[in-house]
Amino acid sequence: MLLIKNIEVFSPKNMGIKDVLITNEKITLIEDNIEPFNKKMHIIDGTGKRLIPGLIDNHVHITGGGGEGSFKTKVPEITLSKLVEGGITTVVGLLGTDGITRSVENLVAKAKALKEEGISAYAHTGSYGYPSVTITDEVKKDIVFIDEIIGVKIALSDHRSPSISKYELARLASDARVAGMISGKAGIVVAHMGNGRKGLGLINEVLEETEIPIRTIRPTHVNRKEELLIESFDYAKRGGIIDLTCGIYKDLSPTNVILRAEKAGVPLENITISSDGYGSWSKYDEYGNLVKIGASPVSSLFAELQTMVLDGNFELEKALQFFTTNVAKALNLYPKKGYIGEGADADLLILDDSMNLVSVIARGRLMLDDKKIIVRGTYE
Repeated sequence: MLLIKNIEVFSPKNMGIKDVLITNEKITLIEDNIEPFNKKMHIIDGTGKRLIPGLIDNHVHITGGGGEGSFKTKVPEITLSKLVEGGITTVVGLLGTDGITRSVENLVAKAKALKEEGISAYAHTGSYGYPSVTITDEVKKDIVFIDEIIGVKIALSDHRSPSISKYELARLASDARVAGMISGKAGIVVAHMGNGRKGLGLINEVLEETEIPIRTIRPTHVNRKEELLIESFDYAKRGGIIDLTCGIYKDLSPTNVILRAEKAGVPLENITISSDGYGSWSKYDEYGNLVKIGASPVSSLFAELQTMVLDGNFELEKALQFFTTNVAKALNLYPKKGYIGEGADADLLILDDSMNLVSVIARGRLMLDDKKIIVRGTYE
């Protein structure tokens, strides 16, 4: 059991100074005062600190991305400590360009390993390509029968995308939605958006010509260029959910984009932020030749939260939604995840008054304490 005393709680709404009791991976009680009732209780003094929900990163290449510059450019698998140090207590893994040397089987196995090591982990079947790589040979069966899989990945408007037709995209979206309904999962299509001229054109065609709900297709990396961002604002105004990526050009950083979105009347509850962690970033010349490649850190997610509060003048409870409640609702995980309340999963971060990460609690277990990792991955 863990008892956190005298801490300012953000659920993400500011609840004031409270005591929080954690038992069996859950938040059991939140009161003004909870007296210790067992000598085995671990008590944390939260005086002068803030308690927030653990961050949910809905776009991480947990088995590594890259590989676009030959085999030596494959990014290695992520380790538990990198996620914990980034304040990430729930992660969604996916494949990228490479659905050949990497597999959905490997992806799900890594998600299971992270769960065994102490955090919550989910995954999307598929990759950039089409037909989608799967475990069961059907996207629908993957989502329905494999616990960790909650959706499917595809790439659009990108020189590495499969150039699928609107009919193929419509079928993929329909399969994901129906499978989600059957299994009680999100049942979504995560659409990697590239720099192509068509932008969201194909997605909009599918929505105009079918009955597929707009929230079934989730475009990500929409802040990679101005034209795509403007399209995405309209998409979110129509009820769609858009995902911003950390580490993209300063003018199009998530903080700056959200400030613009608010002025433009975009519903902020329709915006999420992710790191694209352990995916490769790459630059190509006008002829499509790779000129530079690197890997993105998952630490950029927490860094963006700090930037929003410290530099963007966001109130903490307002900034938190893009990393917690919005994401949990979009993934059909709320209020179990992304929220501090009695009965919710005990995924919590303790911050000091300068927005530094002090402690991480994942599924009720203290993983980082006094800014030091105390639980590491099996081979770390």
